[in-house]
Parts: sequence; C-alpha cells; structure tokens
Amino acid sequence: MAMGQGMEHILLILAICSYCVGSVGYFIDLVRNGENIHRAAWTALLGGMLFHGTAIGLRSFAAGHLAVSTLSEALSFFSWLVVGTYLVMQNRLRLRVLGSFVAPLAAAFMFASAILPSHMMPTSPLLKSVWVWIHVSTLFAANALFAVAFAAAVLYLYQERTIKKKRRGSLDDRFPALERLDRVNHVCLLMGFPLMTVGLLAGFLYASTVWKSPWNWDPKEIFALITWLIYAVLLHERLAVGWRGRKAAWLAIFGFSAVLITFLGVNLFLKGHHTLFSSQ
Repeated sequence: MAMGQGMEHILLILAICSYCVGSVGYFIDLVRNGENIHRAAWTALLGGMLFHGTAIGLRSFAAGHLAVSTLSEALSFFSWLVVGTYLVMQNRLRLRVLGSFVAPLAAAFMFASAILPSHMMPTSPLLKSVWVWIHVSTLFAANALFAVAFAAAVLYLYQERTIKKKRRGSLDDRFPALERLDRVNHVCLLMGFPLMTVGLLAGFLYASTVWKSPWNWDPKEIFALITWLIYAVLLHERLAVGWRGRKAAWLAIFGFSAVLITFLGVNLFLKGHHTLFSSQ
C-alpha cells in the first residue's frame, strides 16, 4: 500500500509539472505562433494526462471505488477530464489557442487538489453501485465540457470587445474567429447537457434506493438542479430562439459559475448527503 501511494504521489507530481510546462508552452505559442512550441505543449499536456490518469487508477484500485470521494480527489479527477476533453476537441476543432486557457485552469485545479486533505476514504458499499459510477462519470464529463465552453465564451467576449473598439493588438490576430468560438460553445453544450441529465437521473434513481426518496432537499441536489436549469435555458434559447454570440457566451459563463458553486462552494460550506469530506 505504501509503495502504491508513493508511486501515486510521484505520478501526480509529474502530472502537475507537465500541466505547468504545457501552460507555459501554450502561452509562448500564443505569443510566437510556433508549430514546434505548440507540439511540445500539446505533448506535455498529453503526458500529464497519462501520468494523472495512472495515478487516479492506482488510487481507485486501492480504495475499491472511483477515487472521487473527497474534494481533493474530485478536483483531481475533474482536472484530468478537463485536459482530456480539451485534447480531444483540439484534435477535432483545431482551436489550439484555447490551450492557453484550459492548461492553466487544469493546473490550478491540481494545485488546489494538492493543498486539500487527501486522506483515502474507506471502501463503502454505497460507492460501489453502478448507479454511482454512472452518476459521477457523466456529471464530471459534462462539467469538463462546460469548462471548455467557459474558456471559449471568455475568449469570445474578449474578441468581440476588441473588434468593436478597433484596438486589436498583435496577439489578437492569433485568436480564432467569433463564429468558431461560438461553435465550440454550442458543441460543448450539445454534448454536455445530455450527460448532465443522465448523471442527475442516475443520482435520483440511486437516492431513491438508498434514502428511500429521489429528492431529499440536499444542498448539492438543489444547486445541481439550478445549474441544470441554467443550461436547459441556454440549450432552449440556442435551438428554439436562435441565440448566438454574446448572450450565449454570457450564459455559458454564468452556467459554469454555477457549476463551480455546486462543485466547490456546496462541498466546502454546506453539509449534506453529498459532502465529500469524511466525518473525522
């Protein structure tokens, strides 16, 4: 066990270093626009993701369940999914400038994970249910997609502002067109919202078997439903009303802010069934 924990810590350190190298590389690429620099930054993120994924796998194997039962583990897992989501989308949409936002975001989550209590929760039958696995994996995947949409939305608003003011700097020409950024926002929403819906339904089904009711007025349930409604409104307005651009970008930012409140604020300041810290 001690050897496994030592290897896990080494892998996490390698992952953090790789994410930091990737962050620096993407920033340099943003300034100098070098293909070799971008390739090195992308490789650093990929290597960090592999180190990170192996560490999560080792911890999950030792715990006997997916390692997301503490806030430290949850932040680590979320960071890993954000990097993976970006790498896949970069390969498909060719928006490498988003790496300048996503890589530092992932590194920040990893640093936050490192300073939080990292004790391992004992194996519990409650955490071994397939419903828990579906609930956790789909919600985290949705949140990772919303994180990428958040980065695209911030960049969209910045681009729009510089275009309107006609004060474009030398770096602004490196940013993608507004239509492409809006497309990223739209694709992330189309993929993330169904995953979020499946995750919440799985959680409600599991709650009905464990706590005899699908709804228990748990703070996490309340804020998760509010977050779902925000993205439901955004999806409806995009598909039915035709929202694009600024309005959609602001709502994507608002939605991800709700994700962070649900993910971090509720777990840190409110108690309930979903509290990730163990009672010590």
